[in-house]
Amino acid sequence: MTIDEMRAKKAELGLTSKALAEISHVPVSTIEKIFGGSTKAPRKRTIDAIANALAAEARKMKTAFEPPVSPYKGILREEAAAYGSPERKYTLDDYYALPDERRVELIDGVFYDMAAPSKVHQRILGELYILFRECIEQHGKDCEVLFAPFDVRLDRDNYTMVQPDLLVICGEPEEDSSRRLEGPPDLTLEILSPSTRSKDLILKLYKYKNAGVREYWIVDPDHRSVTVHMLQDEDYFPKNYNFEDKIPIGISNGACSIDFSRISDRLKRWGFR
Repeated sequence: MTIDEMRAKKAELGLTSKALAEISHVPVSTIEKIFGGSTKAPRKRTIDAIANALAAEARKMKTAFEPPVSPYKGILREEAAAYGSPERKYTLDDYYALPDERRVELIDGVFYDMAAPSKVHQRILGELYILFRECIEQHGKDCEVLFAPFDVRLDRDNYTMVQPDLLVICGEPEEDSSRRLEGPPDLTLEILSPSTRSKDLILKLYKYKNAGVREYWIVDPDHRSVTVHMLQDEDYFPKNYNFEDKIPIGISNGACSIDFSRISDRLKRWGFR
């Protein structure tokens, strides 16, 4: 199996580099260097280990693919979608075939319909974008803050495209694309709503951690709470805050923090209690 064939098989199986590393016992960094082309002459035993792992995983796959159908069929709302058991695996081609006004996320081949955000959601998001940008600029951090809708090809495969409410990218991205981000951001933030609550609390937490996102904030407007996950820290424990707290940005190593009391005060002025 050539490297191109292994790369295609990895995408076909929907495997992340980390998942492939676990089943092949080849380090993630080695796999990414081989598939990225920076390692020109990998060892035969390394190639054999990756190829054998891909072949074994392919034998385990029992998902039957239906013939191509309209991309409008089978779009599932968050509360109806079953993770890992779609009728067929949708791809980025299906994602980009949707009309512009249809906003969805694609996660492991399953479409998740995204309802229009509420006013309080958008107010909080707008304030957070300003506070994150101010904090980064004040401390001279080489980071960029973006907010939804913006595509993130989280696993660099053909089956997942997410749109975090807010994301922070530090340093130069490995692959420069004006259309989307290739790979995980350094920080993601989601604002909970009834239609996305379980997806943000469970599915995205799992996906962000395994993709390599360093820090994940979950903002709950109903309970005026914020949960921060430092996903790549060993033995981490999520930290809980409220809307009156000053919350440190973990990836800034203590240099930056977000004063949520400013958001709380604005919400009160706008009539949100």
